[in-house]
Amino acid sequence: MVLILVGMFGWAVYDLTDNEETDRSDFETINESEVETGQRENESEVSEQEQDKGNIGIQVGNEAPNFSLETLSGEKVQLADYRGERVMLNFWATWCPPCRAEMPDMQKFHEQTDIKILAVNLTESEAARQDVHDFVEEYGLTFPILMDENTNVATEYAIRPIPTTYMIDSNGIIQQKSFGPMNYEQMVQALNVME
Repeated sequence: MVLILVGMFGWAVYDLTDNEETDRSDFETINESEVETGQRENESEVSEQEQDKGNIGIQVGNEAPNFSLETLSGEKVQLADYRGERVMLNFWATWCPPCRAEMPDMQKFHEQTDIKILAVNLTESEAARQDVHDFVEEYGLTFPILMDENTNVATEYAIRPIPTTYMIDSNGIIQQKSFGPMNYEQMVQALNVME
């Protein structure tokens, strides 16, 4: 009986993650931040050897996959354009309450540090593109808002709960993944441990 239940649960997880159609219900929101860092039991940092391998992926220690998206203002941006700088890559939507809650802290973080913030909007899940414009104006956001029209980048980064944030160092290596909203102090703490 237990084996059958485990099998059914496994199939449900597979079916859930394999679904290609994307709408609001495909993305769960999470209210508290859950963080994966490069810290391990016997290591405090991702080893240089691992970084030198150039493994592209979405796990801590991997080189973050490059992508190209248009900003809300129509400018074409690639993640690779920011190589040499520390990047906060945040996936969000206007209808997501935890995303809305963290935006003021993200704006403050943008204004008070040298971090480059790329806020990837899951545009396909929005009721209208105008909602994103209105949101940016309402919150006074001045960092780039990237429009993931078909959620291709969200799919590549395996985004399920939103907000999800990747902290990427100046070498393009993922140093931390955070599921759920981050507050200003958490953002600063993540920045301080990156190159």
